[in-house]
Amino acid sequence: MSKVVIFLGPPGAGKGTQAKRLALEAVLVQISTGEMLRDHIARGTALGQQVKPVLDSGGLVSDAIVIAMIREKLSNMDDVRVIFDGFPRTVAQAEALDMLLEELSSPISSVPLLEVPEDELVSRLLERGRLEGRSDDNADTIRNRFKQYLEKTQPLIDYYATRGHVHPIDGMGTPEEVYTRLKAVAA
Repeated sequence: MSKVVIFLGPPGAGKGTQAKRLALEAVLVQISTGEMLRDHIARGTALGQQVKPVLDSGGLVSDAIVIAMIREKLSNMDDVRVIFDGFPRTVAQAEALDMLLEELSSPISSVPLLEVPEDELVSRLLERGRLEGRSDDNADTIRNRFKQYLEKTQPLIDYYATRGHVHPIDGMGTPEEVYTRLKAVAA
């Protein structure tokens, strides 16, 4: 039986951490376009070389590239049981995903929205950048990613809310506390 969960929230809200845990518990494949793209960069693929400057500047990779990666991943699954972490980022991507999910007869199950105050998000991202050595977690890039989020990703909340999928979740507290709130809407 298919299950499609789409995590929404600003950079640093904990989408990746919570998605990994839910994926294990609910037997879902976590799809992080950011991780997929960073893997291409690390392997030095043509795609990686193409997207590295975009990611390093805090920009968003083109919809066409991201949709093609997602289509390839989902089309190879017998039963679509996924958590999207960091995708879709724009309404155009959401519409393309809706069409793909319809083709695959796999409707959206829920859209948890992790909510965290901006000053806490900046602290989290700076710490993550320091601990993981990620070049995309520095103060300038973080500011640009917030700007991108507000301009392009924030409208997704309205898009999914009009379809009755959005479930706001307080992203503050321990990872266990947040996960308990998340399970209530996404498990």
